[in-house]
Amino acid sequence: MSYLYCLPLLNRNLALIYHCAAPYQFLTLMTWSMYKENNLLRPTIMLRKPAIREVIALFCLLFAGAIGIASGARPPRRSHRRHARGVPSYSDPTQYDQTQFDDPVVRQIAVNALGHANGSVVAVDPETGRILTIVNQKMAFSAGFEPCSTIKPVIALAGLKEGVITRDSMIKVGRRRYVDLTEAMAHSNNEFFAQVGARLGFARVEEYARLLGLGSRVGYNIPEEQPGALPLAPPLFGGIGRMSSFGSGIRITPFQLASLASTLANGGTEYYLQYPRTVAERENFTPRVRQQLNIAPLLPDLREGMLAAVLYGTAKQSYDPDGEQTLGKTGTCNDESLGGRLGWFVSYADEAHPRIVVVVLIRGGSRYVSGPHASEIAGRMYRELSVRNYFVEEPRNSRYAASAGASQ
Repeated sequence: MSYLYCLPLLNRNLALIYHCAAPYQFLTLMTWSMYKENNLLRPTIMLRKPAIREVIALFCLLFAGAIGIASGARPPRRSHRRHARGVPSYSDPTQYDQTQFDDPVVRQIAVNALGHANGSVVAVDPETGRILTIVNQKMAFSAGFEPCSTIKPVIALAGLKEGVITRDSMIKVGRRRYVDLTEAMAHSNNEFFAQVGARLGFARVEEYARLLGLGSRVGYNIPEEQPGALPLAPPLFGGIGRMSSFGSGIRITPFQLASLASTLANGGTEYYLQYPRTVAERENFTPRVRQQLNIAPLLPDLREGMLAAVLYGTAKQSYDPDGEQTLGKTGTCNDESLGGRLGWFVSYADEAHPRIVVVVLIRGGSRYVSGPHASEIAGRMYRELSVRNYFVEEPRNSRYAASAGASQ
């Protein structure tokens, strides 16, 4: 018997592959008596024909593969994990912040919740537009990021307003699966919103996105704020469907998402976001209305989906059974322009009397970066705010005055 069959099992495949690379040696595995009994030519004669050598080599490779499968050899694993070079998942998010303008209580809670994640937190009062804190101001004031699935409330609102869907519309998202708006929001179903976007068309999607503050500055007297961007045409890859489900082609800032959430929370009033930076501005703060949207009759249908996301959907890590009721929407995607993964969570609390909007954005190259994890960060904030009685009713002006005194 050839020495090949004396090799240990783990080395058998390597030996076979070696012989496939040298047809002559493979042929010598057969003894001369075997050739003679079967009236075969000598191996040296066979090797003179290139075509025969190639057939033998191919057969041997197939034979080695079969032996490998039979012996339990495992093929090398392919990693589906995408690494983003140069985009860290951890950092010091407060490194370049100027903290004297923030509500000290809200800021400290946000900083503790975010930890060392490479991210940003923006908190806003939805009834006035006052910015309460900006953690990682460098990231928040950047040119914007892909919104991922946080674009879906915009698409849902446009679909409801234009009558292409109702809260009970069942859309086919799989071979035998249909979902309505609530379930699509709860589980962030891409196919549902891709179809809604296709029914709306690019012009109407762009119109409602712009109406709700995307592609423009939503702050008042905030020179660092960037306008983000809306595309001039549907993205080449995926078209309007991908734009409506992932936000492809759109650049959005945490301030624009905070403005959107505030408008949904308060019933349709879009306030300018303001970031008072002097004692006088804080003491004499006055809300400024940017526009009033006639969307109040549609909001219960949209809010039901955002509530379901927190109760049992993609944002369930933010749920606090003993705290205030939170509504929100997650977003997870790869940023097609800047690279790396993005995790978003846009939310507000509570449902009946909204007191605060929280937007969390995290970036990085690891699977840790996701919308569900961003919702977990927001959940820590909401729980700590409840512990500190933040949601107890008190005049807003007195709270702002107290914050101003604490930060002088």
